[in-house]
Order: sequence, then structure tokens, then C-alpha cells
Amino acid sequence: MWIPLLILASLITLIFLSTSLKVLREYERAIVFRLGRARNRPIGPGLVLMLPFGIDRAQVVDLRTKVIQIPTQEVITRDNISIGVDAVVYADVQSPADAVLRVEQYMPATLQLAATTLRSIIGRMELDEVLAKRAEINLEVQEILDARVEQWGIDITAVEIKDISLPAEMKRAMARQAEAERERRAKVIMSDGELQAAVKLAEAARLISSEPAALQLRLYQTMVEVSTQPNMTIVLPVPIELLAGQGETNRGAALGQAAVAAAAAAIPKLAQGKEGTAPVLNPASPENIGALGLTDKSTVPK
Repeated sequence: MWIPLLILASLITLIFLSTSLKVLREYERAIVFRLGRARNRPIGPGLVLMLPFGIDRAQVVDLRTKVIQIPTQEVITRDNISIGVDAVVYADVQSPADAVLRVEQYMPATLQLAATTLRSIIGRMELDEVLAKRAEINLEVQEILDARVEQWGIDITAVEIKDISLPAEMKRAMARQAEAERERRAKVIMSDGELQAAVKLAEAARLISSEPAALQLRLYQTMVEVSTQPNMTIVLPVPIELLAGQGETNRGAALGQAAVAAAAAAIPKLAQGKEGTAPVLNPASPENIGALGLTDKSTVPK
């Protein structure tokens, strides 16, 4: 007679323990509803005891950081360009009771609010600002979301824009713009270089003109630099005055004047069609000394 009672008591105890004992992990907290009313504080982690037979019902909340993937949002910027934006939101549950009691499903609600906020912020910006100010957009979205979901017991730790997709036509236009900008910078840099080189050359010319020996030294330096090249012939112009004295210079000038006078005497005869050769003007004759502009026979070339 006692055996059935013991068996019944054992079954009742087993059912009581299976429905009243619950094990929560370290990152889990349970909001207990006793006959529909929530208890003041969440329970857990570890082994927790609740009333059996459905008197206490628990809703478990995960406290780990949630990664909320925002699907691609088609946004039209302020300058009427359609772009696609992908973003991700990192959120923590700070208050399990508020996450359960104040919003129906805190994860989908946070996702929808994040997508709407992202579209609103990017919609009032131009394309160049969206591409250049990702960090500012992330911070602004995070601040707005954090202020809105704080009442749900959610803390937004970070918002990151993953990708911004552009139309193919816009990509080509931006590539052409970047190429033109690079060419403009190259031309400006080249012009600045030419200006600086011209200034330096002008300064060098002034220094060389003030010291005649500097030009000769520069010529020698150039010859040293050129001489290192193989199979090269160097032609060095040298004034005739450096190779002859003053007397020889006068004789050379007199010979040149004599040749010019002879050519001038021959031109009229050749123009009249007369036969013969042009006369040879003797610069040493007394009658030609005056014509040559010489005043002394000693200066006449021999």
C-alpha cells in the first residue's frame, strides 16, 4: 500500500523539480512573470527556482552584444543621386526588464529605427559629403539611435557603414573628374617648377655677370661633365684675340678690309658684262692706303 504512494510522491516531486528549476548561463537573465505580473528584478545566472505548474513563466534575455545587419538601403542624396548603403549596428542590452516590458521585440525595433535614421541622415547630404564623411555619419547615427533606444534598455555601442554602392555612370564620371584633377595638379606643379627654375637661373646669371671668371669656370665644369660620355667630339670656340698678339690682330683686320675693297671694285665690271677678271687691289700701294683707312705703311699687311 505504501509503495504506490511513494511512487506517486516521487512523480510529483520530479514534475515539481522539472518545472520549477531552470539553469541560466552567465550571459543570460530571466524576466519572471508570476501569474502575469513581472517581478521587480531579473534572475540569473546559474540555477534558479520558480513556482511550478505555469505559475512562474520566464523570458530569457541575452546580454551579449548584438550585431544588427542593416540591409542595403536605396537612398537619394540631396543632389538627386541614387546610392545604396550597407551598415551594421552593435547594441548591448543594459536593462533586460525594459527590453522585455517596453518594446515588443527590441531587436527588430532597433533594426527598423537604425535603417530609418540612416536613410534620413544620408538623404540630406550630398554625394561628396557622404563619401568623405563616413565617420561623421556613423557618429551622428549612433547618437540619434542611442537617444531613441535608451528607453528600451538598449545601448548602441557602434554604427559602421560597410559599403556605399554607386551607379556605373556615376563611377565613370567620378573617374574622369579624378583624372582631370590629377592633370590639373601636375600642370600646376610643373608651372611652379618652371617659375622657381627661372628665378634661380636669373639669380645665377646676375652672379656670373658680376664675375667674368665665373663663366670660364662654368665652361670648364661643363667640359668635365661632357667628357665622361664616350664617342663624343667637343668643339670649343676660342676668340682669335687669345691666339695672336695685338700686331697680328691689326694685320688680320687689314687683310679683311683689303678683300672687301677688291670685291667692291670687281662688282661694277661684272655688272656691265665686260670680260676679264676682277682687278686685284694691292693694299700696299700708296693710292690704296687711304682707301683702306690706313694711315701708316707700317700697318699694311705684307
